[in-house]
Amino acid sequence: MSKTFDRIAAVAFLAVGFLFMVESLRISKSAYGSAVGPNVFPFLLGLILALLSIKLLFETTRYAHSGSQKQPLQYKKFFIILLAAILYAALLETIGYVITTFAFLVVGFQTMEKGALWKSALLAACFSLGVYVLYAKLLQGTLPSWPIWLQ
Repeated sequence: MSKTFDRIAAVAFLAVGFLFMVESLRISKSAYGSAVGPNVFPFLLGLILALLSIKLLFETTRYAHSGSQKQPLQYKKFFIILLAAILYAALLETIGYVITTFAFLVVGFQTMEKGALWKSALLAACFSLGVYVLYAKLLQGTLPSWPIWLQ
């Protein structure tokens, strides 16, 4: 993208990250039956978003000055990922975290770069299962794991 767009996006995402961190502190610190309170995950996501935004701000200072080289907007990819995100949110409770996250990531990876479906599937499976094991099993948080018909 352009240097200006990246800077504006970095500042906007930095603000959203800080907002996540501040607002997560207002959530109760503990939950019944869980060692990890409901405030931990939003705080960590906000922190990661803020750190990545700061990294992007520093990277924009190293951009080489490019001419007025405009790239075409990719509306088709945007709407495919938007539709996948809407379906992900709608089906998360019904189908479960692992399956919906796997499907969302495969669709997203294939939308951004076609080919190597097995690599996309492997990466999506490792991520969705890894996050589930880390958060739900190790940290004893709660996620909608599997659909009832699969258990």
